[in-house]
Amino acid sequence: MSRAIEIPATDGTIDAHIFTPGNAVGPFPAVILFTDIGGLRPCYHEKAQQVANNGYAVLMPNVYYRDAQGSVVPESKSFRDPDVRPTLLAYAGHLTPEAQSRDFIALLNGIDNEAEFADGKMAAVGYCMTGAFALRMAAEHPDRVAAAAGFHSARLAEADDPNSPIHVVGNIQGHVYFGHADQDELLPPEQIACMDAALAAAGVHFTTELYKGAAHGFTAKDAPSFNATAYELHLKRLALLLEETL
Repeated sequence: MSRAIEIPATDGTIDAHIFTPGNAVGPFPAVILFTDIGGLRPCYHEKAQQVANNGYAVLMPNVYYRDAQGSVVPESKSFRDPDVRPTLLAYAGHLTPEAQSRDFIALLNGIDNEAEFADGKMAAVGYCMTGAFALRMAAEHPDRVAAAAGFHSARLAEADDPNSPIHVVGNIQGHVYFGHADQDELLPPEQIACMDAALAAAGVHFTTELYKGAAHGFTAKDAPSFNATAYELHLKRLALLLEETL
């Protein structure tokens, strides 16, 4: 079950969707699910519903609300098409750490104002570029975020990047899970090692898992890199993380 909502934010109005289990009575523990660079689209609606079916209220915001409402990728097109990708990259460029921080506050206020969401701790999960969003949200709101997960996350620990989330992990109090693709050109082994070292040094409870045979974007059913085995594994790992923390 899902419904569309609008959330007031400093930079505009965030269009978002709430997903809940069918035929169940809430409120439910809250999970924020950030899409990958392709934004809102059917395969992410499906993914959010699958997470919700385990007993959660899932909030999926349009991360590009500053530039466009609803789905950004035209019907019959792919987010990887050369005539679509430049637009997405331009929109993503507006999602600075400062912009993310303002959005996190708005999303938490949205959760607090909607009946589907239970009081208490919540979780954040991101894919591709938004794996870093989930990590940053956990760092900026350690009193609220009990778990953060990132799958085929991108550029988590690039050298000399002042905006890398690696610089804020010391504030995280919740659990962290990363499901990495072993063939991911956007997160090479040295970046995985750097992030693991930073989390360990900060004393964060974390798990890093390498999905053998998976490429970047392995959970996106509309991408050529989709891997059904890795997709099902990511759902299992996410379900376990949420069960243990929420």
